[in-house]
Amino acid sequence: MDNAFQWVMSNGGLDTKADYPYTGVDGTCNTAKEEKKVVSIDGYEDIDQSDSALLCATVQQPISVGMDGSALDFQLYTGGIYDGDCSDDPNDIDHAVLIVGYGSENGEDYWIVKNSWGTDVFSTVTTITPPPPPSPPPPPPSPPPPCPQPSDCGDSSSCPSDETCCCILKLFSSCIIYGCCPYENVVCCAESTYCCPSDYPICDVDDGLCLRGQGDHLGVAARRRHMATYKFPWTKLEGRKEANQPVLQWKRSLRCNTLNYME
Repeated sequence: MDNAFQWVMSNGGLDTKADYPYTGVDGTCNTAKEEKKVVSIDGYEDIDQSDSALLCATVQQPISVGMDGSALDFQLYTGGIYDGDCSDDPNDIDHAVLIVGYGSENGEDYWIVKNSWGTDVFSTVTTITPPPPPSPPPPPPSPPPPCPQPSDCGDSSSCPSDETCCCILKLFSSCIIYGCCPYENVVCCAESTYCCPSDYPICDVDDGLCLRGQGDHLGVAARRRHMATYKFPWTKLEGRKEANQPVLQWKRSLRCNTLNYME
């Protein structure tokens, strides 16, 4: 078939079947029909000689294939899925058909081919290649992310995970009261309840502004801190007791039928 494709390309096209029909008998070529150029092709591509490669190509477009058309049962085909014998010798190829699809019936897979014989030009031919499997179902949605854990402010307070701890009251070198600033990586404004984002680190407490640098007069609004959540001492104590609680196991004595304690 490569020779036929190359001739169509070199001739610039070919005539229609209606104007120059196939007769099924030996005759003399009408060379004048070479000038009837109704349709042409830009190129062609050979595919691997395997059912899987043929299936992949058929999904994209019709495929021209060569076959042994000498079998009598094929020549007398009237319907159904054709599963007759045909030669696998390349030298026996004497016919070409067009594969236009594929299907499956009662577990038997087949090609749908378009032939040039007769008025009903479609046939079905068996194949050992199954149709493509159905697409897998979409994966289940991802589980929601875990809730953010609060940030510890020392041993006795905490702030939400997207906020920053700022000390409100110090006793000597230790902070005893914390506040939470609704920014991440903030600057805690000294001697005030304000805080500023890290890219506006200058605190203008009088005007309630955060400035990018010294001498700036425009900035962003400073945010006020709110009290951190206090962690009661017994909460931590209960956690320690639970962690240190021994795991108790009991077993029944085989001798005296009493319960013995063991750690």
